[in-house]
Amino acid sequence: MTNIMNTTIFRRSTVLFSSLAVLAFLSSCNHKEEEDKDPAEAAVAIPTFVLHKEELSTSLKMPGELIAFQQVDLYAKVSSFVKTLNVDIGSEVTKGQLMMTLEAPEISSQLAAAESRLKSQEAVYTASKATYDRLLETSKTPGTISTNDLDQAVAKRNSDMAQLNAAKAAYKEVGSTMGYLTIRAPFSGVVSARNVNLGAFVGPTGSGSALPIFTLQEQKHLRLAVSIPELYTGYLKEGDAVSFSVKSKPNNLFSARVKRMSGALDSRLRAERIEMDVPNLNKKLLPGMVADVSIPLPANVSTFIVPKAAVVDGPEGIYVIRAKNNKAEIVQIKKGRETDDKIEIYGEIADGDVLVSQASEEIHAGDPIKP
Repeated sequence: MTNIMNTTIFRRSTVLFSSLAVLAFLSSCNHKEEEDKDPAEAAVAIPTFVLHKEELSTSLKMPGELIAFQQVDLYAKVSSFVKTLNVDIGSEVTKGQLMMTLEAPEISSQLAAAESRLKSQEAVYTASKATYDRLLETSKTPGTISTNDLDQAVAKRNSDMAQLNAAKAAYKEVGSTMGYLTIRAPFSGVVSARNVNLGAFVGPTGSGSALPIFTLQEQKHLRLAVSIPELYTGYLKEGDAVSFSVKSKPNNLFSARVKRMSGALDSRLRAERIEMDVPNLNKKLLPGMVADVSIPLPANVSTFIVPKAAVVDGPEGIYVIRAKNNKAEIVQIKKGRETDDKIEIYGEIADGDVLVSQASEEIHAGDPIKP
């Protein structure tokens, strides 16, 4: 009985040992096969694309402001009172039209005094000139008039003539001041603001009135002003067409052409101001409206265009992932123009590079990838 049990135990041990040996052999074979595999075969397959240059034509959506082609705030030149008002808000005026008259009694008194001085000096000069003329005629007879008397007559005549010229200048100065009591339109336009009434005291800004008497605008011809970011300034030139709309007329699309470019960037906005002339004979548009401007950005040259999903904008910067020797490589880039699904990029990239089309921060430099 003991022999039979020993024999059974021996057979079971032999079978177990054989099984373990087989398993060890198979494991060794599998491990060797994995070592013999190419690392590229073990890499994860990731969607990629080949980089090529393309032409990208886009449009830039920007807010713009409609302003009057000409606008001026009118103030009184001298301290005075409003005598007559010939226009009001909304009045259309032509260049040179009388808009208002003012009165200043002290200026009228100054003008009368200056006129009196002028007439008095004219009389003095007439007398001194007549005296000189008579002495000059008499001196033609030798020995009748001394040279000294004649010289004194000449000096008196010249002095009186200088005094007369000074009186004329003073009278002209006061007369010019009287001209400030009438306010005329410097150009044809529409009165958009009136801040005074009859009898109001007005004067130069800061002394007679804080607000202008009138604001005059040329509304039949408007300016559309837009500030273009630095990135897009190279795509615009004078004469380019733009389109825009305004909130009060959402179904109407207006057009204009670039007329003026500042040629410099605003230090605060880092943008260039451009202006378009907008005819407005029917006055559908009003100065001060905010316009939604669409500016076309044509393709000047071919550039690298990639899907937006291929660009990662994370803590490490803006970059794309390039597949090189079946490994991921991070390439820092700069962004350019954008469309709904594509973006223009610049950097250390070349035509024919293989880039990951669905890039993410989970892919790190050196990770094995299979294009």
